[in-house]
This record gives sequence, structure tokens and C-alpha cells, in this order.
Amino acid sequence: MPFYVKILLSMVVLVFASQIGRYFPSFGGLIATMPLTGTIVMVILYTESAGDLQQMDGYTSGTLWGSILSILFFMTARLCFRKGLSLSITLVISFGIWLTGVVINQMFLK
Repeated sequence: MPFYVKILLSMVVLVFASQIGRYFPSFGGLIATMPLTGTIVMVILYTESAGDLQQMDGYTSGTLWGSILSILFFMTARLCFRKGLSLSITLVISFGIWLTGVVINQMFLK
């Protein structure tokens, strides 16, 4: 699949989710996090790796652990917003929590 098609497909998903999120914020968030993006990546990886199931297994494993860490990111962001913190501070704290989780995760995977 050509690189520009991948970029276009990704942009369509992101713009669609953000447009929906303008009117229905929780539904836009659901679209952005649903398996739609994962499915797109799996189809691309599968076709480009000639059906290499080891690569697919590695991707789905990473996605599973990444989803758990993403929950930490969004839980932290939600708590920060409820405390009235600004977007920039919320993002720094949320990414810090997420990154700490990633480092711990990578230490245990090795």
C-alpha cells in the first residue's frame, strides 16, 4: 500500500473522530480509541509482511499493553481536568505517568 494512502487513511480517521467530538465529545473519544485504528494497522502490517503471524502477534501484544498504559494516560488527564489544571500541565503530567508505565513495561518485557 503506498505511503500516501496510509497517511490519507490515518488523516480521515483522525478528522472524522475530531469532527464527531465537536458535537458529541464522548462519542468522538470512543471512535478515536476503538479498534478501528488498530484494525487499519493490522491490515497494513499483514499485507506488507506477507502474512507473517509472528509480526502480527508482536503487534497485538504491544497494542494490548499499550491500551492498558493508555488507560493510565486518560485517567490521569481526566483527574487533572477535574482539578481545573490547564491543558499543557495536564498533558505533561499524563505523558509523565504514561512514560513511567512504558519504562516499567519495557523492563519487564526484557
